[in-house]
Amino acid sequence: MTREGALVLTIVLALALLVVGFWAWRRRTRRDAGLTAPVGEAPGTAVTVAAFGALYVATTRHAEPLERLAVKGLAFRSRADVTVTDAGVAIDLTGQPRVFLDAARIVETAPSTVVIDRVVERDGLTRISWRTDDGTVVDSYFRPQDASARALTDAVAGILPSQTGTDA
Repeated sequence: MTREGALVLTIVLALALLVVGFWAWRRRTRRDAGLTAPVGEAPGTAVTVAAFGALYVATTRHAEPLERLAVKGLAFRSRADVTVTDAGVAIDLTGQPRVFLDAARIVETAPSTVVIDRVVERDGLTRISWRTDDGTVVDSYFRPQDASARALTDAVAGILPSQTGTDA
């Protein structure tokens, strides 16, 4: 095979991979179109418990950390500011509207080690399990930057009625 032939073959394969990737992502966004994150602000009376700078990693099906969901507003990895209030958790992703998870919507929170394409030290991620508008439970993962994942997990656990005063 000539150099020109190898170059053309490489370009064709690269373009084919891009097309397949685009097609797969479009299918995923159509599949997950019914799943929405609750966009909005915390109630005016909410008191801030803690704030964390973090990396938002992904949202997945509950208990399936390798099955990414394309939830509108939470589809892509991003820097995030996570603010825990006594009323719920506010998530500010770069370039996206604020997502507010009311405390009643949050099912549980726990430390985690692996999700999608991220493997970190033991319990280096925080998993927040919450209900979408249609009642589907999903898991969102965060990697705090200036605090431990345990600190974020504990702050969220502290606002949950079923876990207040217990070790999460």
